[in-house]
Amino acid sequence: MIVYCVEVYVKPDNVDDFIIATEKNHLSTRKEPGNLRFDLSRSDDEDALFFLYEVYKDEAAVNAHKQTAHYAKWRETVADWMAKPRFGRMFIPVLPSDEKGW
Repeated sequence: MIVYCVEVYVKPDNVDDFIIATEKNHLSTRKEPGNLRFDLSRSDDEDALFFLYEVYKDEAAVNAHKQTAHYAKWRETVADWMAKPRFGRMFIPVLPSDEKGW
């Protein structure tokens, strides 16, 4: 499994639009066969700070996601709404040690 954690600072005037656009991306991403999870969270003390938590079966699933039309549309749509560049990191799960934990 591969986990992507992405921190996104959104311009305050674009927060509602960002949530709507990300929900569309979320719904399509969850239909991908290689996607196991896609969560959007919001900071409890910074209204314009969001956190994407995405889990994929493997690197091929990540690469397939990045080639989808819905991801390209989301990326293009939200680009000008970001207060600063999004910051993402890839993680390899340690615990649970197999897919049974998911």
